[in-house]
Amino acid sequence: MITKEMLKDYANKLMFDMKEEEYETLQKEFDVILRQMDLIGEFEGIKDVEPMTFPYVIYHAKFREDVVKDEISTEEALMNAKDVKDNQVRVPKVVE
Repeated sequence: MITKEMLKDYANKLMFDMKEEEYETLQKEFDVILRQMDLIGEFEGIKDVEPMTFPYVIYHAKFREDVVKDEISTEEALMNAKDVKDNQVRVPKVVE
């Protein structure tokens, strides 16, 4: 059972500011959730089922090998840049 004192302690640790009636509502909601969890635990054979950590099938894409083709030099890559310093393109500052 979740007590109001436990909720106040958690709210304090998480720096939440809640009214007294909000604690009561939250306590009732937790009680409902805990009762529902107890009902799930009563299903026949539930103890024999392996817990799932991720319910979806993950498909692994097969990637091709990287093959270098038509490589250009650094000078060619920077040729059309407006502002270059130390072989890097300089851009206007966007963060102040």
